Amino acid sequence: METRPQSSKPRKQRKWLIDAPLHKRQKMLVSTLSKELRTKYKRRSLSVRKGDKVKVMRGEHKGTTGLVIKVSLKEYTIYVDTVKAKKANGTDVPRPLNPSNVMITELMTEDKERRDLLERKTK
Repeated sequence: METRPQSSKPRKQRKWLIDAPLHKRQKMLVSTLSKELRTKYKRRSLSVRKGDKVKVMRGEHKGTTGLVIKVSLKEYTIYVDTVKAKKANGTDVPRPLNPSNVMITELMTEDKERRDLLERKTK
């Protein structure tokens, strides 16, 4: 099953991202795993889910770690509890991050489907 468009034209690539169905958007919200998790699960990357512990690898908040509080499939972004932006009136709001700029350090394995997914590869 293809997850990316075949066309090399930027216009068609953008259109494909905007029109992508939710089950394909979920597969595009992927982050790399830490070295310990890579060796444990024999995978390089995994979809980001609410409850995962991540470390920001790029940008202004580089080095901060926190829990994923929201995954936005519509915007292709994730929100981390420790990454905040200050508004003009002084209130803090969560700042959206691209999942390619974070690394998963701890997995939320309460979900049975996710545990099964991880066990499939390690057998």
